[in-house]
Amino acid sequence: MSTTLSFSDLSLPKEQITNLNELGYQQMTPVQAAALPVILQGKDVVAQAKTGSGKTAAFGIGLLAAIAANEFRTQALVLCPTRELADQVSKELRRLARYLPNIKVLTLCGGQPMGLQVDSLAHPAHIIVGTPGRIQDHLRKGNLKLDDLKILVLDEADRMLDMGFSDEVINIISQTPEQRQTLLFSATYPSDIEKMSARVQRSPERIIVESADDRIHIEQQFFEVSSSQRIGLLQKILSHYQPQSCVVFSNTKKDCQEIADVLSAEGSSVLALHGDLEQRDRERVLVQFANLSCRILVATDVAARGLDIKELPLVVNFGLPYDPEVYVHRIGRTGRAGAEGMALSFCTPNELPRVHAIEDYLSETMIWQSVNTLNHQDIQPVVADMMTLNIDGGRKAKMRAGDILGALTGDAGLTAAEVGKIAIFDTQAYVAIRRKSAKTALERLRNGKIKGKNYRVWLIK
Repeated sequence: MSTTLSFSDLSLPKEQITNLNELGYQQMTPVQAAALPVILQGKDVVAQAKTGSGKTAAFGIGLLAAIAANEFRTQALVLCPTRELADQVSKELRRLARYLPNIKVLTLCGGQPMGLQVDSLAHPAHIIVGTPGRIQDHLRKGNLKLDDLKILVLDEADRMLDMGFSDEVINIISQTPEQRQTLLFSATYPSDIEKMSARVQRSPERIIVESADDRIHIEQQFFEVSSSQRIGLLQKILSHYQPQSCVVFSNTKKDCQEIADVLSAEGSSVLALHGDLEQRDRERVLVQFANLSCRILVATDVAARGLDIKELPLVVNFGLPYDPEVYVHRIGRTGRAGAEGMALSFCTPNELPRVHAIEDYLSETMIWQSVNTLNHQDIQPVVADMMTLNIDGGRKAKMRAGDILGALTGDAGLTAAEVGKIAIFDTQAYVAIRRKSAKTALERLRNGKIKGKNYRVWLIK
């Protein structure tokens, strides 16, 4: 990994160095220092870096160095998950490209008139920045050709996949030359990003930018309680912290369902995940938890395998596991990607040997808290801001995330901010909607169409 800090040390045109100085680019950020030398060599890159790390300039400076400004054909494509990000990236690329005469950067996103975009594409742009749905629309209609593409950038790739754009991204990439350079930028590196990289890149250089304050930090606290006190303590903890997302681990399926039932009766957004669930019900539960329609997931260890939630601020061990490794695995689900995490564990007197085993395994002394440290106000339920719409159509009906988003922000009249994650399966699609807009969205979709067809739509309770 390069330790170069000055842009002048790179093989960049003098005019670009002058431009960077005028724009206030004094020193490279860690992601620029690590990624730019590799990008300029023409290699594929997977870079794990957060928003605000300088990644746009990292891939922007790299792709501009490869552009032949005198050739009016599309040579670079940047795919972004949202219109807002695409607009930001386009603006930054135009600033970085000031040293190049007659360079054309075009933004293609949904929510904008198709006709104006078609007119703009009559004269090919050197660089296209856009969202997967709209890019695919233009490719399908023959308005856009990617035969001469040199560089493809997937920006915030993890968010793009979260929003259900995997099929669109793969379809777009299939229409680009095999010999292109592919740059993938992602804040996290879950298994689906790893699979995407393996599918679309050639021996990529993996770059992880992690500053000291990005290191995983999990605050662990233990509460000594009797068995009968645990549910009351759990209610106080959830009421006190009001976590955006929380997994409560239970040792048995019976406890798992009982805990969920108690929390649900008080009005909290909670679901149970255990081995008795059918695959389709499990799928629905995981979708609702991932899209923030459910804020509390009560799960057994077996059921929670494969659970991959990036932002999980709180884990609660309702019952301590027998194996210290299981404890470490449970708490490791919080505090990911540099975020702060908290793990709270209940311990009955006869479970004390399990705590000692955990301390020995981690070579740490655990911190004990008194129940009195929590607020003793009335219990406030943990309520989700989102609700989930279930659409009776999926991949087999050629349903795409862009189709659903278009129907909701078009005829249904919602703004993009009111729509959350979209998940598409073979025969079903799920979309998160702000609670206050959910009934309106349901009504409009029931009375309207998606891709010109009527689908059954209902709210998941």
